[in-house]
Amino acid sequence: MTSPLPKVSKSQSATKEHTIENTKFHSSSASSDNLDVNLLFLVIVLLVHVGEGQNAATDVKVGIVNDVRTAYSNMTLLCINMSLSEFYSSHPETRTRLVTTLVDSQNDVVIAAAAALDLITNKEVKAILGPWTSMQAQFMIEIGQKSQIPIVSYSATSPFLASIRSQYFFRATYDDSSQVHAVKAIIKLFGWREVVPVYVDNTFGEGIMPHLTDALQEINVRIPYRTVISPNATDDEISVELLRMMTLPTRVFVVHIIEVLASRFFAKAKEIGMMKQGYVWILTNSITDGLNLMNETELDTIQGVLGVKTYVPRSEELEAFKSRWKNRFPLSDLSVYGLWAYDATTALAMAIEEAGTSNLTFVKTDAMRNMPGFQGLGVSQYGPKLLQTLSGVRFKGLAGDFRFTNRELQPLVFEIVNVNGHGGRTIGYWQKEHGLLKNLDQIKATTTTLSTWKDRLRPIIWPGDTTFVPKGWEIPTNGKRLKIGVRTDDDFPQFVKVTTDPITNSTIFSGFCI
Repeated sequence: MTSPLPKVSKSQSATKEHTIENTKFHSSSASSDNLDVNLLFLVIVLLVHVGEGQNAATDVKVGIVNDVRTAYSNMTLLCINMSLSEFYSSHPETRTRLVTTLVDSQNDVVIAAAAALDLITNKEVKAILGPWTSMQAQFMIEIGQKSQIPIVSYSATSPFLASIRSQYFFRATYDDSSQVHAVKAIIKLFGWREVVPVYVDNTFGEGIMPHLTDALQEINVRIPYRTVISPNATDDEISVELLRMMTLPTRVFVVHIIEVLASRFFAKAKEIGMMKQGYVWILTNSITDGLNLMNETELDTIQGVLGVKTYVPRSEELEAFKSRWKNRFPLSDLSVYGLWAYDATTALAMAIEEAGTSNLTFVKTDAMRNMPGFQGLGVSQYGPKLLQTLSGVRFKGLAGDFRFTNRELQPLVFEIVNVNGHGGRTIGYWQKEHGLLKNLDQIKATTTTLSTWKDRLRPIIWPGDTTFVPKGWEIPTNGKRLKIGVRTDDDFPQFVKVTTDPITNSTIFSGFCI
């Protein structure tokens, strides 16, 4: 199914409003640009007000599971809000209408799973948008598979989720493993021989590791050890890990942790002296995609780092959306997760319209009746048809061409950034076919014309505000010293000779063996 992205004028967006019952969306105070949502009830019904052409439309229930009090999640909820409003404003002839129920998962895996069960069992939703994290998604995917309810996530990126092999899980974002070859290309370009991965100790962090390890093995890069950070680590525990890293020779680190943890991690790294000359930090898009949401203090702690960032191609539709966003939420920033949420919602609306409204019922099976905790869970008869239409959705989205391949989006390009000053500066791009390039329109050249890193990337300012490329290792000055005993007799001075400096009184060792 192919359709252009709906184009909506400002007046349409203002008059066809998608409101949220019992919820207040507003910008925060002057001290923060983050969005805040004041919940009056746990379950909130999102209603779509449509024009007269929608009077005969059939309501189709859709659930949303989200951690509504976080800045990222609140921003995506607003984008879902705008997507529905603008889709139905641009398509008044539609025969269906999404009526959504939002449940706050409160950043909790168990609550997210309970929310999915409640939405399917009691609300009889036909699809679920969310959840926010990969940890929350694991059990929800299993529930969706059993009940034939598509789970469409725009932020659960762990490669582990693909191993569940559920045909009802759609990832309207990129699998984390898709960026490891861009990381590999950076490491190969500078010739570093050892790399230490730093990742968070959960499904999100662990998911990328097998793919990163395989990618580095392909270029004979050794991983001497790994640094695993607990998602609930205290500042002292983070400092202990950083000090351990500091006492070992390797100075190239690939960091894959969530943004909230990253801000504390790098604050401590700078405090103990690990953001100075000689260190190399390569960040995955879990951090770099949120650079525009960081404050000056957070950015100051990551000066000089490199990062792989999600590439969003420029388009008239995207620029028009950004303009509408700024008009409505002038104090709020927008990230790629908001664009993915917008596109995922549009895709679901298109798929439901294509699937029609026949057989919106649930059937209780004997297998479910005999399963403790799942007695009320039915099987959606609408699910197989929606699965088919959702798999075939294709359109030009805000974040780029929207098309599911094996039920997830596939990146063609990644942006390479260097953090300097007030944000990330683009120094190049990575393409699967051509590797690292300064510009996307750069013609693939021979190895003789692209012989150094300066041919493939723009100038880089490394940690310590230097332009000299770090060698990737150093002998730690604060590690354990190797003590060597030397004989003080003069039997063989040509091999070993020990003298005392008359001025400093220091011992001087010389000779062939020394």
